Amino acid sequence: MDLELLTFIAIGFLAQLVDGALGMAFGTITSSTLVLLGTAPAVASAAVHTAEIATTAMSGASHIWNRNVDRRLFGQLAITGVAGGVFGAYVLAGLPESIIKPIVTIYLAVMSAIIIARAFGWRSGTWRPPRPLLGATGGFLDAAGGGWGPLVASTLIAGGDQPRRAIGSVNLAEFFVTLSISVTFVTQLDLAPYAKLILGLVIGGALAAPLAGYLLRVLPMRAALVLVAIALTAVSSLNLIGLLR
Repeated sequence: MDLELLTFIAIGFLAQLVDGALGMAFGTITSSTLVLLGTAPAVASAAVHTAEIATTAMSGASHIWNRNVDRRLFGQLAITGVAGGVFGAYVLAGLPESIIKPIVTIYLAVMSAIIIARAFGWRSGTWRPPRPLLGATGGFLDAAGGGWGPLVASTLIAGGDQPRRAIGSVNLAEFFVTLSISVTFVTQLDLAPYAKLILGLVIGGALAAPLAGYLLRVLPMRAALVLVAIALTAVSSLNLIGLLR
């Protein structure tokens, strides 16, 4: 096994471990790392979306096995997420990142602050985000470059949902959202030259998915809230760095 493939496997493993346990950041971690290693942004995006079809399927299966999924919440997010994702892929694929990223970055920073407050005792009262609208918005922004996990998982948790059920349901729904977006995008691209990159991400993700589902099951709620907030802060920081370049 050559060093390049091992590098891609390591990237996929670490990214999926974070994403599977916290409900976010596979795309952000892998895309950012690949670009830093010299991969063209368009290639990194296409490869990550393709790999996510497999990694989200395995992650979702792990969460089902560990009983982290709320079926009703999953159904609401998956159906509307797919609709929003397909619409976003067809209509907004060409929308400049300069429009989407600042909005998403500010939003995630606010969600991070709310989640940290929850971890230390603050309660959000009776406010709950409308799940179908949240799913559609998450799918829409994911296709346009905003990201499914950070937006949807953070909003549910900030609104009072139990982290374990929210993250598990979001991860399972992400498979269907990713599949619909990837089919829309990838059918128009030739990914054969990047087979090694995609294979490495898939292998790494496959190794991490079972462990991530188990970690979420046994992780105390306060620890999960703090880790989600840290992940959100990291995602927001990466977005901000990208905007300032």
